[in-house]
Amino acid sequence: MEQIDTVVVGGGVVGLASALAVARRGRSVCVLEKEPRPGMATSTHNSQVIHAGIYYPTGSLKATHCVEGARMMYEFCATYGVPHRRCGKLIVAHDEATAIQKREPHVRAAAALLSPNSGILEAEALVRTLARLVAECDGVVLPGTPFTAADVRDEAIELVTPSERIRTRCVVNAAGLHADEVSNALGGESFRIYPCRGEYAELVPSKRSLVSALVYPLPHAHGLGTHFSKTIHGNVTLGPTASFQERRDDYESNRLPLASFLEPARQLIPSLQMSDLRLGGSGIRPKLHGPEMSYSDFLIARDKKSPRLVQAAGIESPGLTGCLSIGEHVARLVDEVLA
Repeated sequence: MEQIDTVVVGGGVVGLASALAVARRGRSVCVLEKEPRPGMATSTHNSQVIHAGIYYPTGSLKATHCVEGARMMYEFCATYGVPHRRCGKLIVAHDEATAIQKREPHVRAAAALLSPNSGILEAEALVRTLARLVAECDGVVLPGTPFTAADVRDEAIELVTPSERIRTRCVVNAAGLHADEVSNALGGESFRIYPCRGEYAELVPSKRSLVSALVYPLPHAHGLGTHFSKTIHGNVTLGPTASFQERRDDYESNRLPLASFLEPARQLIPSLQMSDLRLGGSGIRPKLHGPEMSYSDFLIARDKKSPRLVQAAGIESPGLTGCLSIGEHVARLVDEVLA
C-alpha cells in the first residue's frame, strides 16, 4: 500500500495548483484524475480570461481569490512562459455610441467600464505547466485514475483506485463537477453540484478584426453575460450561455442553434450577420446553486464531518483566474490537518 501526506482528487487547475502549493511546502502529494489527462473538463472549457475581480461581493472568496489570483497568475505566466496578455476589458451598457468607439470602434455602447487589469491566457498551457511543476516538486499526477472506494478512519484515509490502495493523512476534494459525489464517498458534508452548460459561437476568421480584446455586457443572473473574448491565438468567441442540466458530462446534445447567438452578438456589434458566426465549443460550470438562485461563493474549507478532508468545491468563474491563490488557501488548510 502506498502512503502519502496528501491526495488531491481532481486534476484541473485548482487541483493541480493545490498540489503544487502543498508540494512546495515539502509534503508528499499525488493527484488522482479520472480523465486520460489533466484539465479536460471545466479548466479548459471556458473563456480563458484573467478577471480583475470587479464582479464579486466584497469579502467573498470569489473576490479575494480573483484579485490575488490575477496578480499571481500574471507573475506565474511571465515566469513560466504561459502565453497570456493583459489586454483589458470593456463592460458596456447598450444604446447610443460614445467615445468608447475609440477603443472598440465596432462596439455599440452608451457607457462602459474599462477594466485594464483583465487579460487572457492559454488554459491548456497553464494545465501543462502546473502538472510539470508538480512533478518537479516530486509530486505525482495520475491521469486515468479514479478512486473507486474509500475507508475513512480517525488516523488516515485509504483510497482505492483500479490499480492500488493509497493511504493518506489528508484528502483535498477538487473534483469539480463531481465534488459532491466525492464528498459523500469520503464521509464529508453533503452539498449538491448543479451542472450549468455554457455554449459558444465564434466569429469567422474574416470578422475577427472587429474585436481587439474583451468586450462584456452587464452581467446577468447566472454568469457574466454573453461576451466577446479574443483568445491568445486570435480566435474570437461569443458566449457562454447558461443552461442548467442534469448530466455532468454532456457537452453536445441539444446544442443551441447558431441563430440564437445573433441577437446577443448584435447587442454588442450591430453590424454582425448570421454568416459572420459559426458554432463553437461548450463547457459546464460546477455551481453550488440551482436556477432559482443567482449566486453562491466558493466552498474552500476543512470539512466539518470528515476532519481529514479539505473541500475546494463549487469552483466556477473566476476559478481559472484564482486557482493559484486558491491553491495557497488549500495548502494552508492541509497544513492544519497535518499539524
